[in-house]
Amino acid sequence: MPFIRDMHRALANRRKSMSQRIRRSLAAVVVGLAAVVITLLSTGPAFAHGFTSTVYGDVTAGDEGHVRTKLELEYDLFVVSTADYEKDDPLFQQGQPAFDDRDMPGMAAALNAHKKSAVGYVTKRFSVTSNSATCVPSQVSDFTMGVREGVPYADVLLDWACAEHGAAHEVRADLFPDSEGYVKGTKTILTYDVDGSSGSAALDAEHPSFSTGQAWYERFWEFLRLGAEHLLTGLDHILFLLALIAGSRRLREIVLAATSFTLAHSVTFMLAALGLVDAPAGIVEPVIALSIAVVAAWHLFGIWRRGNHATELETAGHGHFSLDRAGWLRLAVVFCFGLVHGLGFAGALGIDEAWSWQLLWSLLVFNVGIEIVQLAIIAVVFPLLAVLRRRSPKVGLWATGAVSAGVAGMGLFWFLQRVFGF
Repeated sequence: MPFIRDMHRALANRRKSMSQRIRRSLAAVVVGLAAVVITLLSTGPAFAHGFTSTVYGDVTAGDEGHVRTKLELEYDLFVVSTADYEKDDPLFQQGQPAFDDRDMPGMAAALNAHKKSAVGYVTKRFSVTSNSATCVPSQVSDFTMGVREGVPYADVLLDWACAEHGAAHEVRADLFPDSEGYVKGTKTILTYDVDGSSGSAALDAEHPSFSTGQAWYERFWEFLRLGAEHLLTGLDHILFLLALIAGSRRLREIVLAATSFTLAHSVTFMLAALGLVDAPAGIVEPVIALSIAVVAAWHLFGIWRRGNHATELETAGHGHFSLDRAGWLRLAVVFCFGLVHGLGFAGALGIDEAWSWQLLWSLLVFNVGIEIVQLAIIAVVFPLLAVLRRRSPKVGLWATGAVSAGVAGMGLFWFLQRVFGF
């Protein structure tokens, strides 16, 4: 009997030792990966700019034979590009300090003092044609300033005189091209009400122009592609999805989590894009970053709490949809964060247009593009993790733990960066 007691005591001590080693190792992974993520993010200024820029435009009918366009351009990028390519260094010398001080009147004054360069830059890279004949631009009023997603934007109003009158106009945008080396993948989001038709269009380097005479399916394809590209280039949304995948134990769980996220962000995306809901980017963006960290840390906490029984996470869960209390709580958290992500999607699209069925369909197609990529990522990543977990539970545990640690570290860094602006 003493031998049996000693054996049980030894086994208990061994389990306790293994649990402690797992927890210490997991803590080291969390700290190590978080440090690597923060180091990588802090080494280059390009992360603050996000590599991309979005131009917003509105095209409307003017006087007979004229078209009126209002363009909104990211101010600091506009100043740097214009000063460089129009050889107007005094514009940079005047405009950059105003930007650094967030002096909106000063920013407008800098552009208006250098109208020739600023308008010249725009009209060389943005054009309106009618019957293949280029319309002649002229500035209608001074530059003014506005703010989008917390970023200063310069507004320029142009009138285009078209000698040729046709049934449709073609608009072409090549603003802030990749060749300039400042940003990559500039998108131009246009709304239009001209030539008896109205709607929205999305332009980029591969699809730089659109015609008001385009068929409806051509315009919808642009928004489907734009939605897919937005998720692919939106690292924060991809990391949130990876955190959901890593923390899902079975296919049922990731399906429910993805469905919850989709329903939530679809609601707020549609409401915000239609102008029915408005939330400042200064709140939305930090909460999106925090959501990434929280969802990833949720899985890490589950591993930590169970210790050397963490591999048994695969078999947990009872009740409706085979979810335990923690599973339902996680689903509720995902839904709430999905509501915030929807505001982020809408902010990226930046459409400010009155209600119309055509606009509604454009927004739905944009959302479908997002979902296609989301489902594709799940279809690729989750089966790989599922096979790994089944064949080697410990390796699968370490893999999901490492993914979650990296995602949590990046989400936390982004949260602090977006709150404190460093």
